[in-house]
Amino acid sequence: MTAPAGPRFAPRWLELRERADAAARAPELLRPLRTWLSGRAGSPDGLVIRDLGCGIGSMGRWLAVRLPGPQHWILHDHDPVLLAHAGERMPVTAADGTPVTALTERGDLAALTAEDLAGTSLVTASALLDLLTLDEVEALAEACTGAGCPALLALSVAGRVELTPADPLDAEFAAAFNDHQRRTDRGRGLLGPDAIGAAVAAFERRGWTVLVQSSPWRLGRAESALIAEWLRGWVGAAHAQRPELAPGAVAYLRRRLEECAAGELGVAVHHTDLLALPRPPSGSK
Repeated sequence: MTAPAGPRFAPRWLELRERADAAARAPELLRPLRTWLSGRAGSPDGLVIRDLGCGIGSMGRWLAVRLPGPQHWILHDHDPVLLAHAGERMPVTAADGTPVTALTERGDLAALTAEDLAGTSLVTASALLDLLTLDEVEALAEACTGAGCPALLALSVAGRVELTPADPLDAEFAAAFNDHQRRTDRGRGLLGPDAIGAAVAAFERRGWTVLVQSSPWRLGRAESALIAEWLRGWVGAAHAQRPELAPGAVAYLRRRLEECAAGELGVAVHHTDLLALPRPPSGSK
């Protein structure tokens, strides 16, 4: 994977979305993951988990307390500011009270190979796949399968949003946003909503079992601050992709923000979670 130079996300945005992310992640994937991990010996210190593009560590805070046994997390990101947030706030105990430790590692995720993942029990990532190219997804699958290391890849955009009440311009902005997700960024053709399909194909081509589950944000009055911030980014990206939307974009955003402030707007942002396991996955059907 290629880690883009410079910060991509502000800590405030990642903090704002953390509760919605936690509610959205698919718990159905934890049972086959626990089953697989329980049948394999970890390091002397327990599970070794690498969180790629960790941001402020939201995945680690969600998952560490849901897995039993001692864990050592290695938090990877290119942004030292985000790494500082992540390292300071990791849980210190697992689901069964055993210790959790963590260290941060800054660098280019594209450099990770199967050799680098040797001894790793699990690779995780959250809201990362859709930022990758096809070659980068293939490289991730190659590294994980080469090391025999399962991958739990959460919250990849699915390309569907639903706003309630509906507006005649919703579909136009949604299509433009999806095009923006698939844009070419500094010579890199991003996969956006196509990332899950590409990842499933990449792991299955290498003989692995892949499980997928829907993991949508379902946002209402209680998440009005997140909705407002998401709306600004969503409309802004759509407008950036299609400048011809400018005449209606300001009025559309103002109208939607007013509905949000009044507690009258509901938003569903669809994501997909993926679990890739070496075949055959012990104990799964």
